[in-house]
Amino acid sequence: MKILKKILITFIILFLILGITIACYILYKTNKKSYTAEDFGIETLISKTDYDNDGIDDYTDILQGAKIEAKNKPKYKSAYYAGGYPPEGEGVCTDVIWRALKNAGYLLKDMVDEDIKNNVSEYPRVNGKPDPNIDFRRVSNLKVYFDRNQISLTTDLSQIAEWQPGDIVTFGTTHIGIISDKRNSKGIPYLIHNTGQPFREEDVLELYGKNEQISGHYRMK
Repeated sequence: MKILKKILITFIILFLILGITIACYILYKTNKKSYTAEDFGIETLISKTDYDNDGIDDYTDILQGAKIEAKNKPKYKSAYYAGGYPPEGEGVCTDVIWRALKNAGYLLKDMVDEDIKNNVSEYPRVNGKPDPNIDFRRVSNLKVYFDRNQISLTTDLSQIAEWQPGDIVTFGTTHIGIISDKRNSKGIPYLIHNTGQPFREEDVLELYGKNEQISGHYRMK
């Protein structure tokens, strides 16, 4: 009985420590001060294009789409889906991108599939065998697509004015996200992305840039 009592007490203590740690993490995340471009004298770019004719420019539309995805917090699940699209409540990092672009009227799947069809040799990950059910959900393919078809920008985070809301950023060939309109105390933007983490819009751009290296920074034409 004494042994069981000690085990129970140990379990309760560990449970309390875990609870306190989680509570502190949530408190830190929810109360951490964020900044805007205006705080650093940076002009926020407005796209001259309103692709879906909803009265909102493309950059703002893309940002809003990414924020909706962050708020919805789909369950992180990497799987193959017939038809390509995962259910609304599921997704990975690449699903943040096509959902954000869809909010501006762009169908990224169709755009990527078309470019692969016409330039299959440019896509090493496809290996000569296009698969519309998954190609547009692979970071390596998206990087090639954006390199070929959209505006490529600096990967230097010290050039904070060059990082604008709605921009797309890749890390190696394994991760991808959308630039937020929030910034940290150094002016570096937050990242909207999905790794299954509790907060999908967070101050991790610099951290990811160091750990996985920023391999691309893009803006829709």
